[in-house]
Amino acid sequence: MGVRSSQPRSPNLNKTDGHLLEYLRNTFGAGGGGTNAPPGAGGHSASGGVINDYTDPGTGNIYRSHIFTASGSFVISTAGSAYGSTVDVTAIAGGGGGSGSMENYWAGCGGGAGGMLEVTGYPVSATTYPVVIGAGGLGSYRTPAPVTNGTAGNSGAPTTFNNPGATPVTIEALGGGFGGGSGPSIPLNDCRNNTYGGSGGGVGSRPGLDPVAAPAITVSPKNPAVNALSGCTLNHYGNVGGSGQDGNTGEASGGGGAGGAGTGVTPPYNAGHSNAGGAGRANTFAYGPSNPVTYAAGGGGGPATSPGSTTTTRSNNGTFATGGGGAGGANPNGGSYGGNGGSGIVIVRYQIAETSTAKATGGSVSFYGGKTIHTFTGSGTFTVTSGPITAEMVIVAGGASGGSASGSWSGAGGGAGGVVIHPGISIANGPYAVTVGAGGAASDVQQDGNYVPGVQGSDSSVALPTTYTGSGGGYGGAGPSPTNGNPGGSGGGAAYSGNGGAKGVSQQPASNPGASEYGYAGGDGADRGAGGGGGAGGVGGGGGPGNPTATGGDGGAGIQLPSTFRDPDSTVGAPGPGGGGYWIAGGGGGGGKLSANTGGGGPGGPYAGGGNGGGTTTTTNGGNALQNTGGGGGGSGNAPSPDGNDSGAGGSGIVLIAYPT
Repeated sequence: MGVRSSQPRSPNLNKTDGHLLEYLRNTFGAGGGGTNAPPGAGGHSASGGVINDYTDPGTGNIYRSHIFTASGSFVISTAGSAYGSTVDVTAIAGGGGGSGSMENYWAGCGGGAGGMLEVTGYPVSATTYPVVIGAGGLGSYRTPAPVTNGTAGNSGAPTTFNNPGATPVTIEALGGGFGGGSGPSIPLNDCRNNTYGGSGGGVGSRPGLDPVAAPAITVSPKNPAVNALSGCTLNHYGNVGGSGQDGNTGEASGGGGAGGAGTGVTPPYNAGHSNAGGAGRANTFAYGPSNPVTYAAGGGGGPATSPGSTTTTRSNNGTFATGGGGAGGANPNGGSYGGNGGSGIVIVRYQIAETSTAKATGGSVSFYGGKTIHTFTGSGTFTVTSGPITAEMVIVAGGASGGSASGSWSGAGGGAGGVVIHPGISIANGPYAVTVGAGGAASDVQQDGNYVPGVQGSDSSVALPTTYTGSGGGYGGAGPSPTNGNPGGSGGGAAYSGNGGAKGVSQQPASNPGASEYGYAGGDGADRGAGGGGGAGGVGGGGGPGNPTATGGDGGAGIQLPSTFRDPDSTVGAPGPGGGGYWIAGGGGGGGKLSANTGGGGPGGPYAGGGNGGGTTTTTNGGNALQNTGGGGGGSGNAPSPDGNDSGAGGSGIVLIAYPT
């Protein structure tokens, strides 16, 4: 399961351009997860996809969503009854690929977005429901000389949610139409035929073309059966692509989107102009009304959406798991590729509880081991409504970034954010501000040759009558100057410039009554080998001397979350030594000269969210820490002057609060 979040894990989740970050796949994967509904909850017992719980602030109802970014199965082991025997389903197909451009003249058209279906009241039972995620259509290039044309893209593939029962009723979203080809001799079929789809692709241009927009197919042949189900409602969202032009024009039309039509080619024709793809549509099934996600935007027509000027340049791709259309190719010298369409997604949701079953609100709410757990991946308010409660509390501050470096020197690892753990504190009714500290930004090599240290992590806190605070991690030193690591929740590592630098020490607030505090100092620097940042579970390793054999110090070890928060369906924390999960606050590795990177969070890392240190003599930067772990960023390896390497960014913090359900 994913971090069950009523807040987005990433700011990109709320983008309105249809470009959902690929972090869903990279961070969570698409494997099955079990359920941990609260005692007495009436929702289904089900598995599959990435599981997320959220509260609808308007109704107070608590929902569970299963998010599929790859094909799999939604499995109901026990169908719930307290909140009905239905689910709601969003299905989005793969977006169409954009067309390629002809050199110096016709730009490519944008692909249409995958069809977007929203189904409410879909009846289910205890069985397995196969889920097939449609791939995005491939973008195209151009026909070869002597007569070149920008060739049509490829349509996206359908996405299905299948009921395999005696009377199969399949929800099917159709793939987005391809971006039509353009050119002086492009076949009419490639210009506009089969540009139709869940949303239509942009129609290309050519002499003799009847400039008619490509339609959107509103209903799959399989979907009328869904509409016929008692109490079930199916809504399709898709729009036409932009129209082309009869004649010679450098413009290209945009693909249609779930929220609007693509923009067509209109006079006066301008080879430098780009026509926009249709807008996407916001959906709340995955993360709730407070955090809508916009999907299925159409791809824009070239050339403005597509960078580059070589024959190998590919236009912007539709983003993973959004069903967005691929952009059309630009028209630089030599022509360019159209972008690939984005893959589809399926979201299944159902009600599992009401807020009246909880004693507090705020953050994401999940249930495990007889406890209600509130997870804050961003700042918010924790409000106790049925207090007093006795709560366990984990506060993790933001980790610092490592230092950058130039010449034959190396940057040191950033320190992890400080960790504060309270085993049980009484909290009365009322609102309490929760602050989640940001990780320190990566330190870059400045043009004037000033190679700068890392950036301090920010504090995390819970403002109870006594404010409990974890201090942000201390930044790593830079090479050759300045060299010192900074103090913080865990201290930053020291770099070296002939005299050695001072390592940063652990420095927590003076008072967090009744709580345990975790943080250690950074590691020492040596000749050309920089120290690792301190972690919540151990000191940063010292750098090794020598040229060209200098090594960076490993980042300090992190710690594992208390057992209360080790929900097997949760992705809170990061891998640790031995392959176990739920680790936090590993220090960033220090940079060195050897080809092997040093481990963030300890030897063999990255562990506990810490970023690895850079270790080559060419271009290796420090590794970024994992977000919401408080890990320190890795220090940069060295590179020949005047070139240098950047450091890794620190990871943001997290706040966890749990109490008996």
